[in-house]
Amino acid sequence: MVKKILVLALLLIITVSFYQVRAEPSESMRQLDSISDEALRLVEMKRYQETDKVLQKFSELYLLSSKEKEIFNMAELRVVTVAYNDALEVVQTIEKTDSEKINAVTKFRLVLDAVSSNNQPLWMALEDPIMDAFYEAKEAVKIGDSERFNQKLNDLLLHYNIIYPSLKVSVPSEKLQQLDARVTYMDQYRPAMLTMKTNEQEWVAMEQDLKSLFDEPNEDEADPSLWWVIISTGSIIILTLSYVGWRKYKGNEKAEKPRKDHNV
Repeated sequence: MVKKILVLALLLIITVSFYQVRAEPSESMRQLDSISDEALRLVEMKRYQETDKVLQKFSELYLLSSKEKEIFNMAELRVVTVAYNDALEVVQTIEKTDSEKINAVTKFRLVLDAVSSNNQPLWMALEDPIMDAFYEAKEAVKIGDSERFNQKLNDLLLHYNIIYPSLKVSVPSEKLQQLDARVTYMDQYRPAMLTMKTNEQEWVAMEQDLKSLFDEPNEDEADPSLWWVIISTGSIIILTLSYVGWRKYKGNEKAEKPRKDHNV
């Protein structure tokens, strides 16, 4: 029985260790993440030819790494590919402004980090710009300043567009669809949003969704299946120990009874 307990305990330790190892990004993933970071630093310095070369390097390394093992799942692959192609195209287009190039590469950088990060993703850093733009847009509606409302809403949409690909790999699809629907509504029905009284519930819901968006990645939750294994295995071990203790107690009780009878 004791051996069975040890086996169960070992199973629990191995399972937890497996999840911890699996959570660690591979060396190839770390290299790709580093390249995206280098591309962002170069584009911020307006060194576009070098940025182009680094992005090309990313593609080459990814193809090489893919021959060894799969780095992204299909959902991540689609999002990363779109962000990469967009960044490369914008950087190579002379007509694009500096801001457009920086935003495109930033979007790509954030996606790579969202895929490889085990802790707080980089896109969380845009919480203040997004929430500030939202509150200022809301305040502009209260005082009837339509020009400022449109300006701040544009700021919110710009930052939201930058983090949107990252949200696809970081946020549950149902939650993202709800938020995206609210953002789209606010953009398409701007004149209606200027009437605070008739759209107060929409503003409240939008604020709650945005706050929830940035609260979500802060929750350090383990994989539900991991918790199930821990609880199940732990329960078995506890029950087994209790049973062994009970059997030992009963055995001692039986041994003690004949001794008492003999003494009498």
